[in-house]
Amino acid sequence: MEKRILAFDFGASSGRAMLSRFEGNQLKAEEIHRFSNDPVVLNGVLYWDIVRMMFEIKRSISLALAKGGFDAIGIDTWGVDFGLLDRRGNLMQNPVHYRDPHTVGVPEQVFKIIPKEEIYEKTGIQLMRFNTLYQLYYLAREEPALLAQADRFLLMPDLMAYFLTGEKKCEVTNASTTNLYNPTLKSWDFQLCRTLGIPTEIFPPIISTGEIYGNLLPEICEELSCPSVPVVAVATHDTASAVFSCPAKEKDFVYISCGTWSLFGTELGKPIMSEKAIAANFTNEIGYHHSVRFLKNIMGLWLIQESRRQWMREGSEVGFDVLENEALESRPFQCYIDTDAPQFETPGNLPRRIQEYCERTGQTVPQTRGEIMRCIYQSIAMRYKYTFETLSSITGKKYKTIHMFGGGIKDTLLCKMTASACGVPVYAGPVEATVMGNIASPVWPWEKSGIIGKPGKSSGSPTILRFTSLSSGRNGRSLRGLFKGRRLERIAEPPFGKARQKGLVLHSHRKNVSPRDKIHRKNAAENQRRFYVLFFKRLFKGEYTALLWAVKHPLKI
Repeated sequence: MEKRILAFDFGASSGRAMLSRFEGNQLKAEEIHRFSNDPVVLNGVLYWDIVRMMFEIKRSISLALAKGGFDAIGIDTWGVDFGLLDRRGNLMQNPVHYRDPHTVGVPEQVFKIIPKEEIYEKTGIQLMRFNTLYQLYYLAREEPALLAQADRFLLMPDLMAYFLTGEKKCEVTNASTTNLYNPTLKSWDFQLCRTLGIPTEIFPPIISTGEIYGNLLPEICEELSCPSVPVVAVATHDTASAVFSCPAKEKDFVYISCGTWSLFGTELGKPIMSEKAIAANFTNEIGYHHSVRFLKNIMGLWLIQESRRQWMREGSEVGFDVLENEALESRPFQCYIDTDAPQFETPGNLPRRIQEYCERTGQTVPQTRGEIMRCIYQSIAMRYKYTFETLSSITGKKYKTIHMFGGGIKDTLLCKMTASACGVPVYAGPVEATVMGNIASPVWPWEKSGIIGKPGKSSGSPTILRFTSLSSGRNGRSLRGLFKGRRLERIAEPPFGKARQKGLVLHSHRKNVSPRDKIHRKNAAENQRRFYVLFFKRLFKGEYTALLWAVKHPLKI
């Protein structure tokens, strides 16, 4: 059965809408709309234009309808930035851009109240002055009246979903970027908020990747002549979506999500909040299916992008391919910069700042565009090398490959320099990593194999099921087929006509499990285990989803 997903991917400078088709074993995506996402400076403050973003979303929906429609919508964006809603649900002001300088010096003020080591032990997030924590503390100190009037805080993808559905929720992968999410508690750290004077009542409930925000509002359906399709909470942080699409075969691998930022890291089962991790300023963000993205934010293509913008402002209409060739033809190893130095964070004349940095540090000062570009490329590659070695030291693992994905891999020179600097093979692809992960998030759980993973030992370990009917059929997997070899003691026909209802639909009893099975070795009583299926909302016509819990004793529901 074909499924069609309308995926929105918002970046720091542009956004696009991708219409995808999943046909069981093949995923196809078509870009139907690309648009600019330029911030706006008003009264000295750098804002995101959320109204323009919603205009482009609505326009994309109309374009997608003209191409045959879609079954669900997914939205991913960058992290940390947010909007505030008042008690009537109205946006109080445009979201402030993370590159706005208002948070300069704010972390140091926060550390006078709570040591940075304690914040890291609670949240596991690397120190970056624009993290949501410092943005909200700034408001609590400088604009308390604004924060006092706020009823709800929503991160950027959640804010867009709210305007589409009216539902105020926060998806976990983006929540984890805020410096306010506690990965141990798996919730907002309200104690941290209260200590810093940040009101806790503004925070929305956190939902898992793959859950549904809600369906499109009736007024939007009427305005766009659109059916009431669900808006799915995909891995809404763009890096989480990108990592989900990584085609790595090995269990332990290193990735570089290469875009405006370079996200350099690996996937783990649990966070690392050791002294080494704190010292290296690594971050623990949540990934798909509650994995941990242990990574380091590195200044990436921003250095190239903003340098190009400066040369264009000076009248040189130069493409990225030209800049790459000019860098390749320039003399190597003349100068380096600290790519993460504060003077490179904000928009402006980056080529001049690079020259000033080299002059101040006693290096050869690059003069031509090619020399400046060569300096940038070399500096990024050396930062990758240092981060690669640091990551291996913290995790205690020796990594044999690096997977690079995202728009940056179109830059062949950067890929080659990365391989040379790190001394391991670099596998490049996919280019459209974020979009692929966005599209796959709502589709994957139901298409992978029926039962995802192994049921856990307690009622707290859910497993996702996907099926089309109770009996076998042409159009997908049956519920009975998922439980081959297990005797079903009782099975009730699910309310297919009322798929939104919740209820107990299956109860089976597992018998005659070998005591040699290591899961059951300790206690023979565990040889018998009950399984329950609980219905929840369906995503696609004719297909139903459920959560499976494995428990020793009947649940009281």
